[in-house]
Amino acid sequence: MGKKSDTGENDAVFARRMSRHHDELRWLYMELYDNGAMFAELCDQMKRWYDGRKETLKRLDAKREKEETWYRRRDMLGMMMYIDNFAGTIKGVQEKLPYLEKCNVSYIHLMPFLDSPRGRSDGGYAVADFRRVKPELGTMEDLAALSEQCHKKGISLCMDFVMNHTSEDHEWAVKARQGDGEYRGRYFFYDDPSVPQEFEKTVPQVFPATAPGNFTFLPEQGSYVMTTFYPYQWDLNYRNPRVFNEMMYNFLYLANQGIDIIRIDAVPYIWKEPGTNCRNLPQVHTIVRMMRMIGEIVCPGVVLLGEVVMEPDKVAPYFGTVEKPECHMLYNVTTMATTWHTVATEDVRLLRKQMDTVCALPREYTFLNYLRCHDDIGWGLDYGALRAWGMQETPHKKYLNDYFQGKTEGSVSCGELYNEDKETGDARFCATTASMCGIERAGFEHDRQKMELAISKDIMLHAYMFTQSGIPMLYSGDEIGQVNDYTYREDPEKAADSRYIHRGRFDWALTDRIRSRDSVQGRLFNALSGLEKIRRREAVFSADAEVHTKDYSDLSILWIVRRAEGEELHAVFNFSSRVKKIWMPETAVYTDLLAEKTKEVTTVDLPAWGFMWMKRKK
Repeated sequence: MGKKSDTGENDAVFARRMSRHHDELRWLYMELYDNGAMFAELCDQMKRWYDGRKETLKRLDAKREKEETWYRRRDMLGMMMYIDNFAGTIKGVQEKLPYLEKCNVSYIHLMPFLDSPRGRSDGGYAVADFRRVKPELGTMEDLAALSEQCHKKGISLCMDFVMNHTSEDHEWAVKARQGDGEYRGRYFFYDDPSVPQEFEKTVPQVFPATAPGNFTFLPEQGSYVMTTFYPYQWDLNYRNPRVFNEMMYNFLYLANQGIDIIRIDAVPYIWKEPGTNCRNLPQVHTIVRMMRMIGEIVCPGVVLLGEVVMEPDKVAPYFGTVEKPECHMLYNVTTMATTWHTVATEDVRLLRKQMDTVCALPREYTFLNYLRCHDDIGWGLDYGALRAWGMQETPHKKYLNDYFQGKTEGSVSCGELYNEDKETGDARFCATTASMCGIERAGFEHDRQKMELAISKDIMLHAYMFTQSGIPMLYSGDEIGQVNDYTYREDPEKAADSRYIHRGRFDWALTDRIRSRDSVQGRLFNALSGLEKIRRREAVFSADAEVHTKDYSDLSILWIVRRAEGEELHAVFNFSSRVKKIWMPETAVYTDLLAEKTKEVTTVDLPAWGFMWMKRKK
């Protein structure tokens, strides 16, 4: 009797959610595909995936439906990691959850772990099977078990969902290579070279130095297949409704393993149209909107995180609108790159401009903020503004790359270029946060003064990241100051990809040193932990706070003001290697959140690469 009642309640819940979205979902689907049978199949499959969802996950869905913005709480702190580097296997990650709790982490981003071919995976972004974990990392059962334990501890799990392409080893690609027309239609196959040639006229190249062109010729087929990123990553044809439906079933399968946050990889690229640049086309937004609705019907506790590595005006549209939302969260990519530009130039003007742009957006928009991630740093800056300040694009990119390689006078950074184009001189940059801040060089030189400055810079940058609106994301190892790992050069499968310099194995021996407050690891770990505890405690760090930057006469001083619940935070950051005297807006009583002291303040001396968090009643 109870079972029938539960079934009836579940059916009613699904029907309520479906009725809320059905008409818009059908309208968008038919506009894109004009195929009623395929839409009916999609709806039937959504019910099937909903029925197969665990009751524990359905209860979590119901809880999150009531608290729609659960992912925006100020106690959210993310950490991204490679499973093998961090703990060997998925079971190993589960065993390390106590450490992650000690790091105050409430959101774990597991870097690509789905089955992909060795040596032809672009770090796991060429998926051969969306429903199978790499055997060396574990199984789907292990993933579901990890998710269950994380939920018990209030930790959310994030994974990458690679929508734009599959591996050439994927079952679909194998059948397409064998000449099966049904599966060829799931990709972009052309026997006539004139069609790829027309695409090449308008479509930019992602990796012109290492993977030139947007198509790969298959001699055994006598055909060209679209491969925007690498030859072994075949672009999916979302003009085909079968592709959309099947990829949505994969999405729901993964959500049903207990994944809380789905990172949509390379989302701007997923619709291709001849005569365009095949980026950010209107149909992309239709697909993401439909994906959002499908999630809200089947698994509303799941959040969509969009990876949109584009200039700011191209990023914000992926939030959709308040009435018709798309992604719940987006990466704050441009601010990240601009932050490192600011470190190299000791000039905050561009960073202020970028932050002002973000702060002017609706407060409902949630950005994921980070200093470093698994990828390289591309210098996609606002060169229009930089030109007005006397910085030209090509020489400035060279300056930044030279600076962070440690070739510029005064630089303390260590790192390597990625995807360098010898003809244009353009390149991206790779290194860990600690190595870019100077911890690696200071340690190598045994220079205590340089180490003090490097640690200060590292902590200040994290404090600045915590001050931004949105969710801060740590890169595994940053909390203990892990430096570049050059051993990747000894691995034939990795040697050609300098991004592995900051994808090194996590050094668990370093965690033994966090108990020592005199060690580099102890100072960083405890400083970050202290900052995070303040952020969780203080209302001025809430997602709904009013945030703006404040103009200050010194170009190396970034001043951020946050207001919430009758309190005002003045967060001031010294992006320079010199001590600066900071004049408060007015002499008043402030609480120094770092020193935990309240007193009247007129001026503050900020050390090189130092910062302050001063709060007062407003």
